[in-house]
Amino acid sequence: MSLSADQLLADAQAGDPAALGSLLTTHQDRLYRICLRMVNNRDDAAEVCQDVMMRIVEHVGEFRGQAQFTTWITRIAMNQALTFLRRRKLRRTVSLDAESPARGSGGNSGGDQASALRRQLAGPAEHDPALRVQTRERLQLLELALNRLEPDFRAVLVLRDIDGMDYQQIAESLDINLGTVKSRLFRARLALRQVMLKLERGSE
Repeated sequence: MSLSADQLLADAQAGDPAALGSLLTTHQDRLYRICLRMVNNRDDAAEVCQDVMMRIVEHVGEFRGQAQFTTWITRIAMNQALTFLRRRKLRRTVSLDAESPARGSGGNSGGDQASALRRQLAGPAEHDPALRVQTRERLQLLELALNRLEPDFRAVLVLRDIDGMDYQQIAESLDINLGTVKSRLFRARLALRQVMLKLERGSE
């Protein structure tokens, strides 16, 4: 008989390795998707997700239920992803200072980065080849635009518009207040539209 999520968590906190393994397996795919949408590289996402899993293992005994368990582990994932992005930006800055290469477009496409928005855009093109091509091109622009946003903006968009979390969960995941979530989401959506317009006009 399968254990409930609460019982699985309780057993994992009590030191049951099988329960801990099952708990990690249950949440691994979602955490990987969040990491991928944030760092936009599958190898990097796997590395960040592995770090997230290790932190869950190390700190699961400290979880006291002040928030939902999924919110708690999302906070860990976001902290690790944002830390990774800051380090990657620093490495790139150091590299540019040292070698002065031409600035590129910013990396590859994350593929799965805008799944919820993708479903919205893909609907009308389901049976129309011309619309499918147009939709695919717009999605490529959307993913590129997401990757050009500041990490804090990308984080709220990933959690709200892609992962579907409510405002309170986002606030707890990012350790910010509710008003900040709403204002940051508004500014993030505005920034995304502005980047999209620039990309559509062919300007950098």
